[in-house]
Amino acid sequence: MKNITLIAGARPNFMKIAPIIHAIKAAKVNGAEIDYRLVHTGQHYDKKMSSDFFEQLDIPEPHANLVAGGGSQAEQTANIMVRFEKELLANPTDLVLVVGDVTSTMACAITAQKLHTKVAHVEGGIRSNDWSMPEEINRLVTDAITNYFFTTSENANCNLRNSGVKEESIFYVGNTMIDTLLKQRPRFIKPPIWKSLDLQDKNYLVMTLHRPANVDQEAQLKALIDEIIAHTQDLPLIFPVHPRTAKILEQMGIAHPRLHMVEPLSYLEFNYLVERAKVVLTDSGGITEETTVMAVPCMTLRDNTERPETITEGTNELIGTNPKAIAPAMEKLFSGNWKTGGIPHLWDGKTAERIVGHILKL
Repeated sequence: MKNITLIAGARPNFMKIAPIIHAIKAAKVNGAEIDYRLVHTGQHYDKKMSSDFFEQLDIPEPHANLVAGGGSQAEQTANIMVRFEKELLANPTDLVLVVGDVTSTMACAITAQKLHTKVAHVEGGIRSNDWSMPEEINRLVTDAITNYFFTTSENANCNLRNSGVKEESIFYVGNTMIDTLLKQRPRFIKPPIWKSLDLQDKNYLVMTLHRPANVDQEAQLKALIDEIIAHTQDLPLIFPVHPRTAKILEQMGIAHPRLHMVEPLSYLEFNYLVERAKVVLTDSGGITEETTVMAVPCMTLRDNTERPETITEGTNELIGTNPKAIAPAMEKLFSGNWKTGGIPHLWDGKTAERIVGHILKL
């Protein structure tokens, strides 16, 4: 029997882990000797991560919650490592599988290796080459001590090869986040704001901002929003706002009749809006993957990205953090000249099946 410990530290991690759990269960039904233990580090507390969250997305409740959130990044890393060490000693495993690039990804990989347990990294090899991002440090450290890499793109494969990873350790499988997206797409939920604002398909914009470079500097945040409002004709702008960002906006007194700041939405509600939006403006990496698959124009308000395939193959454009870049991007969109894009190779909803297939052969 192969025992796999799956690590999740934040809500997006569960979206990436869920298809792998379903694939493990399917393999067991077909006679495979494999089982799993799901560990939530508790890195992020999310009030929306209730029993409804797990039920709606068909995600099993974790076997263990380490409740290791809070504090600085160093404190969080230490808490996760101390608590995961106890968890792993009490529940030995053949393989620790980590996903993404949060602190839990790095901390659990380090802990596992120090206990002589092999590590697999789902989304291994992606790079922004921006060391000011905590996520980039997490990626670099995790990949430096990973045994098996499950990758989303040929670009990630090249990054790993260039860093000295042997070809036999790299498994190009696709994107488990897209597995979840394609499974849940028929179940997207119309949020209350759809009716209250009388929204129409392709006749509104969606925006998300959370990175410090955009939201921590008041002048930068105000300039971005002013430019967006000035160049989006008369369309409503839906802005699900993180509570921390909401406080900054409130202090700045930013308001406009077309700017609708709402509380963070559930996965099913948010993607209902994204799928029908004229364009999405974001500084998130994951959202650029979802817009690419749903063929929705996307403008990334960052100077770099760890998901270049959403630009070279998809509907995303990296327009940077300079507010003056908004106007020409919007002119391109409204003139009907935005690229159509396509779906990257292996982003087909079967990634988790491929991952489990490789694990069974390892």
